[in-house]
Amino acid sequence: MSDETNARPEWRNFYGRIRGKTMRASQKTYLAEDLGALRPAGVTREENPDRNPIDPAALFGDGRPVWLEIGFGGGEHLVHMAARYPGIGLIGAEPFINGVAMLLGKIRAAGVTNLSVHPGDARDLMEVLPEASVARAFLNYPDPWPKRRHHRRRFVTPEHLGPLARVMAPGAAFRVATDIPDYVRQTRIEVPKAGFALVAEGGVAWEDWLSTRYEQKALREGRAPHYLTFRRL
Repeated sequence: MSDETNARPEWRNFYGRIRGKTMRASQKTYLAEDLGALRPAGVTREENPDRNPIDPAALFGDGRPVWLEIGFGGGEHLVHMAARYPGIGLIGAEPFINGVAMLLGKIRAAGVTNLSVHPGDARDLMEVLPEASVARAFLNYPDPWPKRRHHRRRFVTPEHLGPLARVMAPGAAFRVATDIPDYVRQTRIEVPKAGFALVAEGGVAWEDWLSTRYEQKALREGRAPHYLTFRRL
């Protein structure tokens, strides 16, 4: 295979660090014992250099609807949705390994079995998911990249939204939660350009929403949450 085939276009990360403080022994155990069985095969370029599509049905053993959470943080929302909707298959992508460890602990505690976990960049996942295979997607409190020169690193830019739009089915919902007014501004502008219609927004959360630790921090610091719902055209 040629170097050109293996080459990846230069990516600007839409997330920050991938490691934090030293993990507890229990979290290291979760990573060692649980992640392998939950990790979807064929997502990384090392496993799948030709970027052949993966089969979402193989992740959950049937043809159930698949939802995607982009950057699940500590995993509380992802586990909440998995418990609330046991007939749905949820895939979470998160490059921050401490957050992955926290999620695995929550999965053990909740006993949910309808989750798949990609401990890495969501773009790797979106490259290999089949077209129109995702029935709902979540972007909860993404890294705000507040400096103007860093705005192009936000997820709500064409280089990220285009691949997301490709894997989402017509009529699928894309939910965005943020406490940053300028992120709301950019989301309103860029997401419709990628093939979505804005159907609802405001300061009232969805009926099935679980407030995350990032939202609780925002509230403590006096920032108001904003929730936007888009529909894939």
